[in-house]
Amino acid sequence: MKLAIGSDHHGFVLKEDIKAYIKQMGHEAIDYGCYSCDETDYPDVAFDVSQDIIREKVVRGVLICGTGIGVAIAAGKVPGIRAALCHDTYSAERAQLSNNAQILTMGSKVIGVELAKQVVYTYLNNEFKGGDSARKIKKIMDKENEFLQKI
Repeated sequence: MKLAIGSDHHGFVLKEDIKAYIKQMGHEAIDYGCYSCDETDYPDVAFDVSQDIIREKVVRGVLICGTGIGVAIAAGKVPGIRAALCHDTYSAERAQLSNNAQILTMGSKVIGVELAKQVVYTYLNNEFKGGDSARKIKKIMDKENEFLQKI
């Protein structure tokens, strides 16, 4: 699977660990930055990852900042994106099975590296299957489109 991964400076160290883990699992990890612990604005990275998911350059993404909240909010501003903040494996599973989330977000100041790996593993090893959840996601996406048309 071709994946995007990105972070701000707070998430840089965890991003590097998760990027290596993704590659170890046999996936391709495209790094969208940041590339050091130098201050980086997370919205820039989140927008780039989100846009490339919409453009189908990558299949899914992982975004990391201090809490995971900022990158989730920024990513969700790109029409068509569903970003899920997950710090446990159950939420990561449901991000896919119930929400078909294209982006997993995490907070480096909230989660340790080993649990983060488990969360990523769970997220990547679950696939959306539709069912009742498809109807709910369609409602969300239809409402998003309705709002966009009113702007």
